[in-house]
Amino acid sequence: MRYTFSTEWTETAREIAKQLRFDHIELDRIACVRSQGSKTRNVIARVHTMGKVLQLGMNQKPCYVIELLSERFEKQGREQQIKTLIHELLHIPHSFGGGFRHHKPYVNIRTVEEEFKKLSAAQLALL
Repeated sequence: MRYTFSTEWTETAREIAKQLRFDHIELDRIACVRSQGSKTRNVIARVHTMGKVLQLGMNQKPCYVIELLSERFEKQGREQQIKTLIHELLHIPHSFGGGFRHHKPYVNIRTVEEEFKKLSAAQLALL
């Protein structure tokens, strides 16, 4: 696996969180990386965080990294890429404490579509 930091997608994810008023997300504590070489078949993106013991041991606040699996993510159209980012951002809980929201009942296609509709055409052009 190879990982590279993505300034473009980090800025886009932060802008999406800002536009959708995901105020619980500390924008400077989220980032996106591109990965290449994953053996997984169905994953397009995933979100990572440091476990609580690492946060405490390293005296760090929680942070989240969205991994974009390049082989699949880059094949998507721009609209679907934005929906993928929304999906991953929805996994970040309101506590922003280093945990995750599970798919049921909150992170699902319906919720992603609702949030996507909140972004106007003008906002999408900026992303």
